[in-house]
Amino acid sequence: MQRIPSTQALRALESFARHGTVWKAADELNLTRSAISHQLRLLERELGFQIFNRVGTRIELTEQGLGYAADIRQALNTIAGSASRHASRGVSGAITVSCPPGFASNWLCNYISHFREAYPDVRISIVTPRRLDDISNPDVDLFIAFGTGNWPSMKVELIVEVEFAPLCSPVLLNKIGGLNDPGDIKKVCLLHLGDYEDWENWLALAGVDQSYASTGIIFSDMNLVFAATLSGQGVAVGDRFTCRHAMTSGQLVQPFDISIKSSRSYYMVVSDAKADSQAVLAFSAWLRTEMLKNNADA
Repeated sequence: MQRIPSTQALRALESFARHGTVWKAADELNLTRSAISHQLRLLERELGFQIFNRVGTRIELTEQGLGYAADIRQALNTIAGSASRHASRGVSGAITVSCPPGFASNWLCNYISHFREAYPDVRISIVTPRRLDDISNPDVDLFIAFGTGNWPSMKVELIVEVEFAPLCSPVLLNKIGGLNDPGDIKKVCLLHLGDYEDWENWLALAGVDQSYASTGIIFSDMNLVFAATLSGQGVAVGDRFTCRHAMTSGQLVQPFDISIKSSRSYYMVVSDAKADSQAVLAFSAWLRTEMLKNNADA
């Protein structure tokens, strides 16, 4: 039987292929950069073919390296899925769920105790990805991803469609004397996630000069946008679904009726290797039920 490379070296390759840099792979695996680089060099030597190109001080995967890394990711997923299935007796075991930061903090964290009450013997971990549509982490059993639903070779199920609308604190609204028509949006600071596209789209729909969209503050994380909005720092184009709890409690209000239906939605995404895990099946069933309850209460 051909000798199999070390698991640590394979995980180093998979993480590097996913993140594109040695330091991000080192951060994810809790290793030093030199340890990751050493593992990758040893792996290339052991495989007997070139998996990296050296470009100055950086390294990049060759076509062979990219193909091999994709095979390794699939193999690691299969191993993790097998462990989950065989470790479960009835509805027990462990599950790691990945979901976008906004979904995790503004929706999932408000209802996760219901899952624990229904399945007390299932150990659950929640992680957040760097990209809203990222489903590449082999340590994750179930992904809640925000995208178009196009994830080949995965089981994909729509959770909820999304609408975006301007949201703000009622304290801010009272402070400025209200927002009576869309043109009044120029009275406040605009809060953005990543770029200006959210406000550009809304201003165009509302018939307001789009050039104002390039004003305000850009944040790199949805939780920062949410925190700034709650504290009355400005108005954000928010996801009405994940912000529903804050709106129901009166922490946030929607000053205009104009909303935009997103081209992307929230999906539940699971690999074939992990789909039959008892913990995954339990969480999937709970999530469907909780969504039905939420939609009925909306």
